[in-house]
Amino acid sequence: MNFCVVGAGAWGTAFAVHLARLGQIVTLVPRRAEQAAALSATRENQEYLGGIALPTGLAVTADLTAALASADVVMLACPSQVLRETSERLKAALPGGTRLKLVVSLAKGLELGTHLRPTQVIAAVLPEVSTGALTGPTNAAEFARGLPAAMVLGTTWRETFVTEVQVAISGPTLRVYTSDDLAGVEYGGCLKNIYAIAAGCATGLGLGDNASAALLTRALAEMVRVGASLGARPETFYGLSGFGDLVATCHGEWSRNREFGQRLGEGRGAAELIAHRKTVVEGYRTTESFHGLCREKAIDAPILREMHAILFEGKAPALALSALMARGLKRE
Repeated sequence: MNFCVVGAGAWGTAFAVHLARLGQIVTLVPRRAEQAAALSATRENQEYLGGIALPTGLAVTADLTAALASADVVMLACPSQVLRETSERLKAALPGGTRLKLVVSLAKGLELGTHLRPTQVIAAVLPEVSTGALTGPTNAAEFARGLPAAMVLGTTWRETFVTEVQVAISGPTLRVYTSDDLAGVEYGGCLKNIYAIAAGCATGLGLGDNASAALLTRALAEMVRVGASLGARPETFYGLSGFGDLVATCHGEWSRNREFGQRLGEGRGAAELIAHRKTVVEGYRTTESFHGLCREKAIDAPILREMHAILFEGKAPALALSALMARGLKRE
């Protein structure tokens, strides 16, 4: 199968490396021509995934039109807030009579303003192409080193080609499941970033293991409630894209969202931290988008609400904790 991975950050590079190791035909398309030249010359993404050699079978080019000429599947590995722009680039570069069958989002965030999920953004730009989302508990560096992982591929259609893609991207180090609850798969991948920031705050405040365990438990309950209110199936959130990704992102030392939250708990300001980051913290803007969506739909999400107050209203993390602890008592 012929794959085109658009975006050469850590995760896009890691997935392209994985596909090449499986023997698939894969082209990695960085956004910048100079980055493509550097990757081709050094056969390593020193900027985002140092120490991982690019397999000889992995092609690298900044020419998106050339990469799409024979692609069966495109994977968009870009931050959620530039997904629409990336989809527009994809649309402009698609050749006539394209053989493209599926565009898969690797993003984990809602679009600001519209509150659309990643595949909804793609579908708005490319309505004639089928879309899917691939998500789950996967750290790029571990994945690129060949450590075992599992993910879920969400789509809204059940054609044979979905199974073919599942088989093509699975292998000795990756087990891929499928789901037709695309909304649930995407909402889980988005929401867990918000709760990972909260988990980081708890660590930064020095609250201990009891508080962290309680937060994770209530975050899962809130994730299920929010997702179900938005039309997703509750059981999806107990799978890889929900609970699995929540655990990994809340506890992994590599987690950008967790590390960001920890700095907040230690007293740093959100705007200051964001301004000086090179890599994207998806949970930051996703909190803003989900907060707006929950207000619009009248969905009660106390943890999400307090995280919005910390990130965008200047509320001290310790005061947010007090607000959560002082809520009215109820049955679990």
